[in-house]
Amino acid sequence: MNPLSDRINNLAVSQTLAMAALARELKAQGKDIISLSLGEPDFNTPDFIKEAAKKAIDENYSTYTPVEGYLELKEAICKKFKRDNNLDYKPSQIVVSTGAKQSLYNIAQVMLNDGDEVILPAPYWVSYFEIIKLSGGVPVEVPTSVESDFKITPEQLEAAITPKTKMMWFSSPCNPSGSVYNREELTALAKVLEKHPHVYVVSDEIYEHINFSGTFCSIGSIPGMLERTITVNGVAKAFAMTGWRIGYIGAPEFIAKACTKIQGQVTSGANSIAQRATITALEADPSVLNEMVSAFKSRRDLVVGLVNQIPGFKLNVPEGAFYVFPDVSYYFGKTIKGTEIKNATDFSMFLLAEANVATVTGDAFGNPNCIRFSYATSEALLTEAMRRIKEAVS
Repeated sequence: MNPLSDRINNLAVSQTLAMAALARELKAQGKDIISLSLGEPDFNTPDFIKEAAKKAIDENYSTYTPVEGYLELKEAICKKFKRDNNLDYKPSQIVVSTGAKQSLYNIAQVMLNDGDEVILPAPYWVSYFEIIKLSGGVPVEVPTSVESDFKITPEQLEAAITPKTKMMWFSSPCNPSGSVYNREELTALAKVLEKHPHVYVVSDEIYEHINFSGTFCSIGSIPGMLERTITVNGVAKAFAMTGWRIGYIGAPEFIAKACTKIQGQVTSGANSIAQRATITALEADPSVLNEMVSAFKSRRDLVVGLVNQIPGFKLNVPEGAFYVFPDVSYYFGKTIKGTEIKNATDFSMFLLAEANVATVTGDAFGNPNCIRFSYATSEALLTEAMRRIKEAVS
């Protein structure tokens, strides 16, 4: 008999982490693998943030932290929300967690009862689906396509809402598509939500600064939305601090208190040194990120140009994050070099075997026609990866 719980047996493995692990395993065997699977900036944490961490160590920030985060950090988050997002939060509405993933898990645990429906515009980040399921919720996928720039319409949102709908979760800029909702599009979605006051929104804005559109809008800044929006963010992507594990939310106070309550029983407060360093990161002018964002835009342009030269690939031009999400359904039902391609997973595994390029299947993101490339690596490696893929399918 399997002694493990049904809960864990029914939980899917993260496909991005699984592909990254497989790529590492193949590299260790001596294979020349180019991994485009992980969503992690290939930049170092800025020196001024590292210096703040060293100072915190010297100042003996080595004791347990408040469950919801240091007050000075929560104040810095409030100022950041106002400066960058036109969101008015108080420190009592902020909860700092061990990464934005824990923030999302906290939200699901305190908001969802068994059978509550959560609308997920697809594609969505891989962990949304499993976190919602783990918390008793029912994910309701709303499909989009490359033709719609992977964005849902107000009509689609209206059609997806039922009396059982509790929340909608989405990211902008989006992982995996790189799509960015503008203010006009968010306002149109908000007009639909206005008719359904029982529906709360989780807005994942972790990629907000890696944005090539020139503007960024938080749905919480749309009139009437702040009271029903949980804004999720962190320092992992913009400041290249993935390993520091700091995420945070701004939320209605009753939700923030509930998240603090569950976090107090699970992990307690986030890492003390990382929190002190995050204060320095958030107080910095966002212009310190310009060089990194410019590099990502250059890579985006390079990869889009190269992908568009590969027969059968359909691609939008992503306006944010560091991913492209081409539609590869042209190859479904075909046999390439002896390998039958039935779906995106087959195609992703074919590229790993034939081109030595690790990607992630779109099945993991709720879009079975696509695969995801991360372009968080050098232009030389990106050029070589696209050359290999083009050669493999030719």
